[in-house]
Amino acid sequence: MRLASTLFAAAAIAAVTFLPTSPAEAKCTRLAFSVNDYGKVGPANDAKKLLDKYIAEWTAERGITGYRTGKKDVKCELFIDLIVFDEYTCRAEANVCW
Repeated sequence: MRLASTLFAAAAIAAVTFLPTSPAEAKCTRLAFSVNDYGKVGPANDAKKLLDKYIAEWTAERGITGYRTGKKDVKCELFIDLIVFDEYTCRAEANVCW
């Protein structure tokens, strides 16, 4: 009798140990916004500001009220080289988790 209860307890512990766990409720996505303008500093700053606005709109459309925005990464590429002034396309990206 004691052996049977010990085996039953061991089987129950093993079953609980290997039960699939559900993933955390938090979900994340990566959002981005691009700006094309003359110079490099202006489009980089505008891309960051407009990314914040886009994230707010995107989350509001989906009914997400509590979210966190990760570090913003900005990459700029030369679009047109006009010798006197250059035109850049800057893309700001960030992870958004809710």
